[in-house]
Amino acid sequence: MVDNRYATALVIGSVLSLLASVYLSVAVGTRHWYQYRSMPASNDIRNGSDLQTLRNSFVEKEVSEKAYSEALFLLNGTLGLWWRCILVPQETPWFRHPEPKMVTDCQAFTLPQQIETKYKLPGNSSSEEDLLRTYLWRCRFLFPLVSLGLVFLGALIGVCACLCRSITPTLFVGLLHLLAGLCSLATVCCFLAGMDLLHRASETADWMNYSLGWSLYLALVSSPLQMMAAALFIWAARSHRKNYTRMTAYRVA
Repeated sequence: MVDNRYATALVIGSVLSLLASVYLSVAVGTRHWYQYRSMPASNDIRNGSDLQTLRNSFVEKEVSEKAYSEALFLLNGTLGLWWRCILVPQETPWFRHPEPKMVTDCQAFTLPQQIETKYKLPGNSSSEEDLLRTYLWRCRFLFPLVSLGLVFLGALIGVCACLCRSITPTLFVGLLHLLAGLCSLATVCCFLAGMDLLHRASETADWMNYSLGWSLYLALVSSPLQMMAAALFIWAARSHRKNYTRMTAYRVA
């Protein structure tokens, strides 16, 4: 039999875990982790063949990091864990309309691009390999998947614990949620550190303006939610165990 206090803690922890999982899932699937804002002149592609070339190379499957990064910098791009997008005119013959309607063109990162090697000079495979950027790029892709996997495993254990009418496995569920929260936080840290190193390696211009997007904040919020859920699960398991031990000792005495 579970005390009402512990049952309440388990319910609140489960709700927090569900919210954190939804927030992290939405963050992983959206493209607003990083947003670039270029000067209007950089979008005047009617007289800039270089920018048109950037747009054409952006949609290629084997595009290099340098090519899609420059397109993001110059064409009001947005970047996510799985998506990269730029803002381009809708009309194919760009020169026929003085003010063409701008639309978003998005491309998904392929699995090889998620684990590709990064270099000191982005896109230049003849330069020295940048191990720090390489592992940051891979970790920011793997950590959210690990976090969601840990939460899913914790949910399965929680369901089994309910069927067995035991609160003992809840301690392990809390530890899984704690690890999931750390993985979510590590995802944000790896992403920000990797982008900072990319900007330094790309020698971006001083006029480029960039900001954090709402997808990143969702992932950031999911981390404390998972940790609060972990704290409630661990507290309920340990407190119930101590209370059960005292009751057993009292009955024996």
